[in-house]
Amino acid sequence: MVFELHHLTAQEQWDWLSRAEVTPLELVEHYLRRIERWNGELGALSRVDADRALDRARRLPESVPRSAELWGLPYAEKELARRAGHAHSGGSRAFAERLATENDAVVDVLDAAGGISLGATTAPEFGFPSYTEPLGRPPARNPWRLDLGAGGSSGGAAVAVSAGLLPFAHATDGGGSARIPAAATGLVGLKPSRGLIAADPDALAGLVTNGAIARTVADAAMLVDAMTARVGGALPSAHTVGPPDPGRLLGAAVRGEGRFQIGVCFESPWEADHDIRLDPDARRAVDDAIRMLIDRGHGVEEVGMPPVDGYSAAFRTVWQAGAAALPLDESALELVEPLTAWLVREGRRLPVARLVEALAWLAAWERSLISRWFSTSGARLDAVLTPSMALTPRPLGWYDSEDGDRNFRQQVEYTPFTSYVNVSGLPAIALPTTMTADGVPMGVQLVGRPGGEATLVSIARQLERALSWERRHPAPW
Repeated sequence: MVFELHHLTAQEQWDWLSRAEVTPLELVEHYLRRIERWNGELGALSRVDADRALDRARRLPESVPRSAELWGLPYAEKELARRAGHAHSGGSRAFAERLATENDAVVDVLDAAGGISLGATTAPEFGFPSYTEPLGRPPARNPWRLDLGAGGSSGGAAVAVSAGLLPFAHATDGGGSARIPAAATGLVGLKPSRGLIAADPDALAGLVTNGAIARTVADAAMLVDAMTARVGGALPSAHTVGPPDPGRLLGAAVRGEGRFQIGVCFESPWEADHDIRLDPDARRAVDDAIRMLIDRGHGVEEVGMPPVDGYSAAFRTVWQAGAAALPLDESALELVEPLTAWLVREGRRLPVARLVEALAWLAAWERSLISRWFSTSGARLDAVLTPSMALTPRPLGWYDSEDGDRNFRQQVEYTPFTSYVNVSGLPAIALPTTMTADGVPMGVQLVGRPGGEATLVSIARQLERALSWERRHPAPW
């Protein structure tokens, strides 16, 4: 294979930039050529800001200190984030003409850290689905097999990183939206603790956090560190442990040290009301990880969950209530996708009392889960290992595009292990561990203690070191 700049990790690219072995302009030009070559086929980016990126790359040495955390590194914000002067449609035809008048906080954070945005990565309408197949637009195709989806809602971000169109990418995660597409495309997806990043978007029940999708654990840690160190650092939170420490996660990821007590959980809080079936490839991914963890001296034990009767109804209520707040009248609802229309209409029918009850139920379950897994009276675990997905990556067109209720159930069947991490506000990381016979990545999820990101990346790096997964790439690479 002939060497190209995208073969370097983000960490290595930053080192090259620091030593002036490559300039920001050369790096941006390289990635723009990659995007021009592959984006039409893959559907990774919904917007390419070539002129803006080139101009910023030229001006960066005079405008941003070289010590900035992401100095000169290309990235792209998720399509749902606002950048002033650009379309802010939420991926929906209902807002096709809407322009952003200001930046979202995370956009300012990444720009201040010295990153160079090449545009926006494709997301499904308003980020609700766990797949990225927006009606009327190209789907985000899995670079490992183009007839498969890339997951969602940060599907375009995962496609871009997996295919070498970006070194890493911004993601958001409200029910698994960073971890699901990372799992589908053989990448690392890192969701921080609730409250760690001051630039997190507002969301009902605090479900949504900013996160990172990257090829390596260290690259994901680097991006999250950059978001944590800016805009006043961490917000006060029951889940935040002390002030932010710039470079904390990157240092832990590079060292990859420590021996930990790790639980293994195959249960899902959705299983009381849904038919959750674990594909043999998903089970094998976890079993492979368990063997590697034991070989490296970690303690491993199986653990369960608190009672889950009520989880499905409570989560669905909160998800629908969040959709109900969208500024869509009945005429606008004719322009949105059936899933969105179903969520909005169901949410607007909810009595306030039911929403209050659902929020209270989820808050109590959050406390129960943390107590059971991590408190002094519980299992005293450092992390919990779970499958990342129950099924292998889904074929394009697999989801019901007309029946919102059935569509929601299909998403639960595919992704039953991610949403409870958002409910509990815990950190989690998804990473690949194996391949199916069809050549598609499968992996695992590690869930950490409140504020336990450093432990997660330490464990994940040990698995990554054993597998050398970052050396495997799909055909577009």
